Amino acid sequence: MVRCRDRRSVRGVRIARHAGGDSVGTSWLTLAVTSEDGSTTGTGIGDAHRTQRLGAYAVVVRDPGELLLTQISARGYPATAWALPGGGVDHGESPRDAVRRELYEETAQQARTVRLVDIHSLHIVDHGRDDRYEDYHGVHVLYAVDIVPGVEPRVVEVDGTTEQALWVPLGEVPGMWTLPVVDYVLERLDDYR
Repeated sequence: MVRCRDRRSVRGVRIARHAGGDSVGTSWLTLAVTSEDGSTTGTGIGDAHRTQRLGAYAVVVRDPGELLLTQISARGYPATAWALPGGGVDHGESPRDAVRRELYEETAQQARTVRLVDIHSLHIVDHGRDDRYEDYHGVHVLYAVDIVPGVEPRVVEVDGTTEQALWVPLGEVPGMWTLPVVDYVLERLDDYR
């Protein structure tokens, strides 16, 4: 049991677990919160808004060792974090078609080849957008993508969830605020070349 003045000050406790093979998952331990007046707040997983999202993401690496990243706009969540180009798969759309579409919308890049490499899964139970308690499960289909050369990255989709797209030297990526899927890809970067 945890005692605190404000429920918002308590978040899920992150614990790592080995999921078999060479993949590592992340779990969240949900805590019940008892305020100073002795009342218990409902912070269990049953109170959380459940969301599951299927997304397709492009891993684009170019010489001399740069990774194409996109920054999430104020319309997206979490705003200002860096991510791989990609996003939600529309109903009836294949993940392969989705990654091509999202890559163009977010970076103006045209995919020449798209190769399925991995699937990343993320499950978080914590406060999300608007401090709403969420039980979020993201399934990320990851593709190694070779692009048509010579096009500088720029955001094509107006008023979307992408602020900017940039080539980032691989050595600088670990110091940036990135989504967990970016760290996952960096640990396995040779699979995408």
